[in-house]
Amino acid sequence: MNPEPTSAGRALEAAQAALAAEHAAAYGYGVIGARVAGPRAAEAREAYGVHLARRDSLTRTVRELGGAPRPSEAAYALPFQVRTPGDAERLAAGIEDRVAGAYSDLVRAAEGPLRREAADALSAAAVRAARWRGVGVAFPGLTEKR
Repeated sequence: MNPEPTSAGRALEAAQAALAAEHAAAYGYGVIGARVAGPRAAEAREAYGVHLARRDSLTRTVRELGGAPRPSEAAYALPFQVRTPGDAERLAAGIEDRVAGAYSDLVRAAEGPLRREAADALSAAAVRAARWRGVGVAFPGLTEKR
């Protein structure tokens, strides 16, 4: 039987998962940015920058928790083909849902300032998802947990 992970171990594991979600989000926004124009392109650029900043912050956090940050993959499989601006908007909402889910796990696993940062990131991802989708969800970060 494997021993139950410590709270620090759970926080590290959740931070690594959030880091992986941020890597994937940055990749996805590269695809999204190529398919949208006008105000949506500006939203995509802003979200891309936010995800890069959070990725960098999580890289530092993982190191502070004693881990080796997971590197980004060379490419990520998208859940569907992205050919139109509507496809790009749907992808953006899905990315934000997945990011919110990862931060939801980090909120549960972390304590103190890291928990606050994770809660802020979860909230921001939920707002971005609602903007891309045009409607919010009742429990952001739990959509994948159904």
